[in-house]
Amino acid sequence: MPPDTNRRRFLGLAAAMGVLPVAGCDQDAVNAEVTATLDSAETLTRAAQRLFISRTSLAPEFTEADIAPSFRPNGSVSPREHGYKAFAKTKFADWKLRVEGLVEKPLDLSLADLRAMPARTQITRHDCVEGWSAIGKWTGAPLAPILDLAKPANTAKYVVFHCFDAPDYDSGDDDGSELSSDLKPDLYYESIDLIDARHPQTILAYELNGAPLPVSNGAPLRVRVERQLGYKMAKYIKSVELIADYSKIAGGNGGFWEDRGYEWYAGI
Repeated sequence: MPPDTNRRRFLGLAAAMGVLPVAGCDQDAVNAEVTATLDSAETLTRAAQRLFISRTSLAPEFTEADIAPSFRPNGSVSPREHGYKAFAKTKFADWKLRVEGLVEKPLDLSLADLRAMPARTQITRHDCVEGWSAIGKWTGAPLAPILDLAKPANTAKYVVFHCFDAPDYDSGDDDGSELSSDLKPDLYYESIDLIDARHPQTILAYELNGAPLPVSNGAPLRVRVERQLGYKMAKYIKSVELIADYSKIAGGNGGFWEDRGYEWYAGI
């Protein structure tokens, strides 16, 4: 994905208004000031949304007539991690979702287990930071009941989705090569807090438009967090981890793209 366009606009506006120091000042100090300003703005955005919008208010839902003829995939489209490729060959018959971390009861859930749970279907719009959007019909297991089964500890504050794909490496052209799970680049991960995790529209989707989720759109499972931008909706999920603090995971910013400059809270 390209750099966050909102950040670029902010930096350009800030420079034009004289908010940022002029050329010749210490660049590390400039970067620190910009980062602090952006982080402050993100915190204010999140606080404002949580203050003025109900925790259970829904993102807009649409009708069957609004569904896009084809749903454009975002990010990776064909993970090369060797474990993923083995699961894909069997259509994920042996894949299981691990739910772990700060929980009393760790879980291992197959696709059949997830499909046996009460499902939610929602027709929503996916908004990508690249500037495009598409409407699709998603069916999956709401995340909140899964968390209830695992019984989170009182210290748990965030849910981390660990994934099979490595966006810096994966491409749409599968040449048969594989990426060992112990090699760089970093595998994708993303996180949300328990408020968004328990939102009624936050689901672990296994179907798109009435059919099993395609590989290009995240098979066997992707999260849908409908009140946030698309990069928060991790694909190719292999495990869910409950944690108290994400500062010690990967780059410490709560997500693959956040470690590369994106905002952690991407509410819309």
